[in-house]
Amino acid sequence: MQGGEAATGQIRAVDRVRHRFNNRRPSMLWAIFCVDKPNTAAIRDRVLQPHRDYLQSQKGILVLAGATQTDDGAQAIGSLFIVNVDSRAKARTFSDGDPFTQAGVFASVTITRMRKGQWNPGAAESA
Repeated sequence: MQGGEAATGQIRAVDRVRHRFNNRRPSMLWAIFCVDKPNTAAIRDRVLQPHRDYLQSQKGILVLAGATQTDDGAQAIGSLFIVNVDSRAKARTFSDGDPFTQAGVFASVTITRMRKGQWNPGAAESA
């Protein structure tokens, strides 16, 4: 390659890196911790399938979801969601769209930004 061709190749490589960086989706994790109101098990049961359908429709942003339970696992007492969206407002929109939220299951919803420290999904495989 001539000097100009090598320089052009280097510039193109830098442009590709910039393009990937600038066009990457913003990445912010948000933990959404929900605590059930007392005596809402029947409501949970009634809207469980719409809730599951909603979560499936959100799989592009949903990192983790699950019910929080009593120590013996006999009863759901809340929910935990981890979503990857670029603002608290979008995390709130996700929560507000959940059929459990809409049906009044939750006494409280706390949304907290978090940073991914450790990531080991294999540790949860048998949970």
